[in-house]
Amino acid sequence: MKQIIECVPNFSEGRDMSIIKQITDVIETVDGIKLLDVDPGAATNRTVVTFVVTPDEVIEAAFLAVKKASEIIDMSKHSGAHTRFGATDVCPLIPVSNITMEETVKYAHKLAERLGTELNIPIYCYESAARKPERRNLANCRSGEYEALAKRIITDEWKPDFGSNVWDEKTKRSGATAVGARNFLVAYNINLNTTSVNKANSIAFDVRERGRVKREGHPVTGKIVKDENGKKVYEPGLLKSVKAIGWYIEEYGVAQI
Repeated sequence: MKQIIECVPNFSEGRDMSIIKQITDVIETVDGIKLLDVDPGAATNRTVVTFVVTPDEVIEAAFLAVKKASEIIDMSKHSGAHTRFGATDVCPLIPVSNITMEETVKYAHKLAERLGTELNIPIYCYESAARKPERRNLANCRSGEYEALAKRIITDEWKPDFGSNVWDEKTKRSGATAVGARNFLVAYNINLNTTSVNKANSIAFDVRERGRVKREGHPVTGKIVKDENGKKVYEPGLLKSVKAIGWYIEEYGVAQI
């Protein structure tokens, strides 16, 4: 029985379709690839690509896509509503048929190691592929986004699992990539009858598993509570495994969660 893995890389470009097409073109050079979806977003400046194929071919296609993105996307000039820290921001592998999560994790590690060795891009492994418990949650790996990378990758705590931990011109351009293995997820946006990002974020913080920063007194304006190591303390949100954020979508003229 043929093993099938889905790959859903997210690229930090959602406005220039010529850049996006260069990436999808290299993906489609791999034999057997089925390109299922290409979903660009202007406000987020991000494109989600979905393709399926057999395991060895999924690694080859993902590698070529990450390589191409690192060549044609400059993260030092990137801005958008979505959190991000790399030209290829995330690259998760999802088991589809005749393959276990444990097997998929091995392929994710194989991809991560190849990207780090051959392209020297900082690589973090997350979700089921995490090599450290604190890296299982993508939000932890991507904390501070691209702007925090220069200081984070040189620390013992957040040294990449593979690839460069030196902030040189190449790393400055490519940023970092999170490679993971996970189950299917459902992603959807809720339009609010407001243009306020603060209101959207307030709801998102209450709903998401990570919750919101704990404060003394008022939950929004109060003094931030920190632990003995000076790190912010979080109050968990309502729903386990849910990630959420608020932003304003100009083309719709409303805020979204």
